[in-house]
Amino acid sequence: MTDYVICYDICHPKRLLRIHRALRRQAVALQYSVFLFSGTPLQLQRCLDELESLMDKHRDDIRAYPLPQRGLRLRLGKSLLPSGIQWSGLPEPWQDIST
Repeated sequence: MTDYVICYDICHPKRLLRIHRALRRQAVALQYSVFLFSGTPLQLQRCLDELESLMDKHRDDIRAYPLPQRGLRLRLGKSLLPSGIQWSGLPEPWQDIST
């Protein structure tokens, strides 16, 4: 399994909501328009095919970037969760450096 960052820029509010919902079913939301997808290349292609069917190819932009298997993975900035609560949605190698 490989991790991918999927992000999007969608122009129309209805399409934006549909794409956001479709991604929430298949990936972990890191930010509103940035998701972490873990899967095989075939699973990624199926996900992207579904997103492509929901988007306007002339106005919208959806991108997927593979993450390296090794290396530092961390999140910087203010945590969305209260102190003492840990989010288990991220894979194990991620580090949380909250301010």
